[in-house]
Amino acid sequence: MSFGIEQQPQGRTPSTASNLMLAGEVFPWREGNQFQLLVDGPQFFPRLLQCIDAAERRVDVELYLVEDGQCAEHLVDALVAAAARGVRVRCLFDGFGCLKLGQKTRQRLLDGDVELRLYNPLNLRLKFRNLHRDHRKLIVIDETCCFVGGTGATDEFWNPEKPDEHWHEVMVEISGPLLHDWRRLFDAQWALCLRKRIWQFPLPQRLPKIPENPEPGNGMGRVAYAAARQHRDILHSLIRNLQRAQTRIWLATPYFLPTGRVRRELLRAARRGVEVRLLLTSRNTDHPPIRYAGQRYYPRLLRAGVRIHEYQPHFLHLKMVLIDDWVSIGSCNFDHWNLRWNLEANLEAVDANLSSSVAESFEQDFLRSKEIDLQIWHARPLRMRIYQRLWGLLDRLAINIFNRSG
Repeated sequence: MSFGIEQQPQGRTPSTASNLMLAGEVFPWREGNQFQLLVDGPQFFPRLLQCIDAAERRVDVELYLVEDGQCAEHLVDALVAAAARGVRVRCLFDGFGCLKLGQKTRQRLLDGDVELRLYNPLNLRLKFRNLHRDHRKLIVIDETCCFVGGTGATDEFWNPEKPDEHWHEVMVEISGPLLHDWRRLFDAQWALCLRKRIWQFPLPQRLPKIPENPEPGNGMGRVAYAAARQHRDILHSLIRNLQRAQTRIWLATPYFLPTGRVRRELLRAARRGVEVRLLLTSRNTDHPPIRYAGQRYYPRLLRAGVRIHEYQPHFLHLKMVLIDDWVSIGSCNFDHWNLRWNLEANLEAVDANLSSSVAESFEQDFLRSKEIDLQIWHARPLRMRIYQRLWGLLDRLAINIFNRSG
């Protein structure tokens, strides 16, 4: 079956941008940016569509989840309308994440002069290579603004007919010099996804050199990204900030399967007196086994003084970190599965207004959460104990297998 995806011409070599990504480039801090935190689809999707409607030259969209429904229909309407008035529109969708995007919708994009490429379409011959996925969520519009966060184009994030039913998510609207780096990141992957074996990049000889955080101020931002095991500055930056935390570490993730290094740094921070609070999912989750597997880490964290909050109203899908005044928001869950297989991208920022907005969002979510303490943990029913033990063992077994094979 063909979806009109562009094929790579013979003899084509990756662009300069993609060569830089292959070399594991680390983006610098840039000043003079503006950030706005947008909480939940009913807030950020209308704003995103408004900006696409105003686009004059180009719109680039890189998403993991894209499925037929009201949300995708509104997005496709805006993209096709932009292309019709002469805007260059490029869509890079993950080959697995867009399986529920029907042929009719794909053909509508292509007929509307929207350029469409898929990252690593599923193929039985690829076996475990099918696990490599593009998990980034990035929309860049002209040189005006971009949106970075954790959303997909599905009705779970925004359905205008059911505005009160949505997953809990955030996006950041960004304007300023940082747009250049986000465009370069998109351009690189746009070229690289045409490679025949996109996952076969050389492993780095040394860790990326992460630029030092700037002094607290306004408008400082940086692009942080992950490209499976080839490049993980997004993880190394988090660990460095965990090690240097002085007052607070607030971390939200829907899939709490952190790497061993991240867990150790959370424990050390709590033991030295830093306020460590985790905002995690409750029973409202799309993957209960992952929640159960991650809960095996609760006892040790709780004994060290970490506070754990399970968000109650909806499925918590956001990935957001606030360490002192440093912020990281984007697609990365900081779990060992994401960092092994996925392309990820986060905004890092040191900006007083954004830090304040993120702190306010966390505080509101803590109030809507159930705090898990040791008493509650020890009183959990037998059924939950069995699930936690079972899925925890399966997760550990799978990781050990992949570690040996990798």
